[in-house]
Amino acid sequence: MDLRKLKTLIDLVAESDIAELEVTEGESKVRIVKSSANPQNQMMMVPQQAVQHYAAPAQQAAVPAPAAAPAAAPAAPEQTGHVVKSPMVGTFYRSSAPGAPAFVEVGQSIKQGDTLCIIEAMKLLNEIDADVAGTVTKILVENGQPVEFGQPLFVIG
Repeated sequence: MDLRKLKTLIDLVAESDIAELEVTEGESKVRIVKSSANPQNQMMMVPQQAVQHYAAPAQQAAVPAPAAAPAAAPAAPEQTGHVVKSPMVGTFYRSSAPGAPAFVEVGQSIKQGDTLCIIEAMKLLNEIDADVAGTVTKILVENGQPVEFGQPLFVIG
């Protein structure tokens, strides 16, 4: 079972009223138990024939962030240029197939409507096109990485 499926299942348990979910896929077995006493995610891996346990965060458990944490993390520099954001949740791909050349590279001039990448969502490949013309100054996501809605993907100068 891949990591994306596990994350989806953990989120499902966390957002629902169910306390426990067990899924068997082939020889793999995953058991997700909602824990209200411990709001942190815990993952314990055991041999293939045994059950894997994952604790989902409690639905209403609000853990206040330490006050020093935002000050310790350096602020990300503001991106100069137009930022192309992900229109959906999915998996980011820079090319149309493994081994194929990437749609765009840093420093490449592009026109409005040129394909920048593909985002796979629910087994559908969605081409993401440039909404402005310019030069690709930064690629902010690695190939094969999961992306969220609104996550910055490219900076076009």
